[in-house]
Amino acid sequence: MTTATIQQPILVSQPMPIAKSKTTCFHCHDTITEKPILFADKSFCCEGCKTVYQILDENNLCTFYTLDVNAGTTQKGKTPQYAYMDDAETVSKIVDYQDDSTTRVTFLLPSMHCASCIWLLENLHRIDPAIFNSKVNFLKREVTILFSNQEIKLRRIAEILASIGYAPEINFNDVENEGEVPIDRTIYYKLGVAFFAFGNIMLLSFPEYLGLDASLERGFAKFFGYINLVLATPVLLYSSRDYLVSAWQGVKQQTLNIDIPLSLGIIALYGRSAFEILTHTGAGYMDSFAGLIFFLLSGKWFQQKTFNHLSFERDYKSYFPVAANVRREGREVPTPINKLQIGEIITVRNGELVPADGVILRGDARMDYSFVTGEADPVSKKSGDKVFAGGRQMGSSVDITLTKRVSQSYLTELWNNEAFKTAKKSHISYLADRAGRYFTGVILLVSMVAFFYWLPQDMGKAINAATAVLIVACPCAVALAIPFTMGNILRILGRHEFYVKNTQVIENFERIDAVVFDKTGTITERLKNEVSFVNTSHSDNLDSAKSQILSVVRHSNHPLSIQIAEYLKDSPFVDITDYEEVIGKGVQANANQQLVKVGSAEFIGEKAQSDPSVKGVFVSIDDLVIGYFDMKPTYRTGFQQIINTFKTAGKDVFILSGDNEKERPFLAQFLTDKFLNFNQTPSDKLNFIKKLQSQGQKVLMIGDGLNDAGALQQSDIGVVISENTNNFSPACDAILKADQFPKLPEFLHLSKMGSVIVNRAYLIALCYNIVGLSYAVSSNLSPVVAAILMPLSSVTIVLFGVLTGNYMARRLEK
Repeated sequence: MTTATIQQPILVSQPMPIAKSKTTCFHCHDTITEKPILFADKSFCCEGCKTVYQILDENNLCTFYTLDVNAGTTQKGKTPQYAYMDDAETVSKIVDYQDDSTTRVTFLLPSMHCASCIWLLENLHRIDPAIFNSKVNFLKREVTILFSNQEIKLRRIAEILASIGYAPEINFNDVENEGEVPIDRTIYYKLGVAFFAFGNIMLLSFPEYLGLDASLERGFAKFFGYINLVLATPVLLYSSRDYLVSAWQGVKQQTLNIDIPLSLGIIALYGRSAFEILTHTGAGYMDSFAGLIFFLLSGKWFQQKTFNHLSFERDYKSYFPVAANVRREGREVPTPINKLQIGEIITVRNGELVPADGVILRGDARMDYSFVTGEADPVSKKSGDKVFAGGRQMGSSVDITLTKRVSQSYLTELWNNEAFKTAKKSHISYLADRAGRYFTGVILLVSMVAFFYWLPQDMGKAINAATAVLIVACPCAVALAIPFTMGNILRILGRHEFYVKNTQVIENFERIDAVVFDKTGTITERLKNEVSFVNTSHSDNLDSAKSQILSVVRHSNHPLSIQIAEYLKDSPFVDITDYEEVIGKGVQANANQQLVKVGSAEFIGEKAQSDPSVKGVFVSIDDLVIGYFDMKPTYRTGFQQIINTFKTAGKDVFILSGDNEKERPFLAQFLTDKFLNFNQTPSDKLNFIKKLQSQGQKVLMIGDGLNDAGALQQSDIGVVISENTNNFSPACDAILKADQFPKLPEFLHLSKMGSVIVNRAYLIALCYNIVGLSYAVSSNLSPVVAAILMPLSSVTIVLFGVLTGNYMARRLEK
């Protein structure tokens, strides 16, 4: 191992030049031992003081860390190191996805708490360009990061987060077992310290409250003051540490977060009180200081408890209404994804999603990981290869044995990948973003103006006014209105099996003025159609043909293919090759060395189109049409009422169908010809949505997520109807279980009311800040009252949003 000598001493954690010669430690001047190091290549360790030296680049720049061997971590300045992340097996347990060039990981960040945190964490690419993007889940205090593993390692990602004040919390029990929201118990300890100090300081200040301090001996007054100072110091150094550290990290990163004015108020209140006690010029305000921290932490605790409740119910109690096909006793059994177990074998058809990590047992896969990484090029996988959750199979079906349980929260994160749909933010989100960005600067300015206004008249009033302004002003009410109100509505909808992607979708429902329905599998039942086969080949023995047809269509997830497979389920399978599915037209493959085609007349060929009066799903073997499947659809209960509800609300309602016009007479009872469109290819559906949008309409598209994926993605909001199948599509914004289809208008009404509730919460927050700042700048608001009002405003917004949403949702229970 190469050794090095420090040429010149410089400050801790700063890069330094080194020479490749005899090595001495900069700290203790002992010889650095030449031995392997636990943390990274090109590292040198001092046996005496446990300082690690690490070469950073070819120019021999070096940085050093102080090593704590017992903890298994190092310290670079005050940044925790994550040495165990150099181990490949450990990394495989932490990351969500990894290939030769790209890694995706999700970290829990307990320190995240305000709008400024979100802005900073979603701009990590500015710190290191090897980070492609980062996305925050504020409700769960998580950040998901996609980065180049050729340019930066996972350990460095964790170190970057720690260096800006968001040290990741990694619990390997949570890595192995999902189902319990991690709890940050340090807030209970900090609350306990603050409460103990607050109560005792108030007790020692009791004579002062009653105006009896003058009758006390001067020695006792000083003694009580010193005790108050001793009691308050742990509150400053421990209980308020998160606020102070966050503010300092914001200063270092040259960003203004909400903790900066709060920390200035904390330091000013403590410093002024300590000065009065030590100089014997007053009793100080240590009771106000301890009360400030206690009430701030109380509000934070309430937010954390509510966050955990909303997050737990959405991620662990309400699941996507999606099923996977589990192989049991030679049969495929549709099973809800939350009931899948490690070791079970599932069949994944063309276009279906892999719900959890696993290993391929049968078949060759072409996995489209664009759902995970945003890259659309399929990755070839063979039997024995590992596949990751979120991959979409493109080709014939494969059997996969699961090596992990389904992670509902991970699928939700993938679903929110901005690569699939980036909607413009609504006015309420835009207002929250601007409040978080500019509020801190405005408050600092108001505080300074108040201080200098009162300074010529009374120093005490000047400090009181400035401190009260810093403490009472709170943009958190604006920042919390959307995640709590909309998050609660997401939870309520999920409980009723309408699973919405994120709060942005909830906000956008109020803007919809056109509704477009796909027909097959959307307004019709997926598995309840009447199916019959019309033989046009004049052959009485079709057993071999039925086996060939079944063996081809069973690889497709299209509703018509599933119905045909169910109709032919008693026929045996045969091996197939060269499977191909042409979206919106049909499927084909070689079965028993014959080319089998199943699909539309156009897909089959000219012979199938010779009689335009014949309508159905045609079959040809070696280009010879042998017949067609006649499908009589069963319409979903309540679809007529839904159409009428939307029409009554002034929405334009359209139906798009890839099928022929066989159902036009029936549907014409509810919509005129202008709103009925048949023989629509996937590109026709996409162009139809674009046409409506070019006319200024905001479009809600409702489909099955198969041959209408492009239209779903193009629409302003796309909703997929799920009926015991694995049709989870990244193109959609919401998934509705088919059983809940009749309640769709009520779900949309509740979503619209969410925006109304948020706007009212903004009004409450505005009134609070105007009234609070008015009293603060006039020096009529004591710091301890400001300390009570500040968290109380946040609690009020949270309660208002959650309780009002629950009240609005009562009609769904009927």
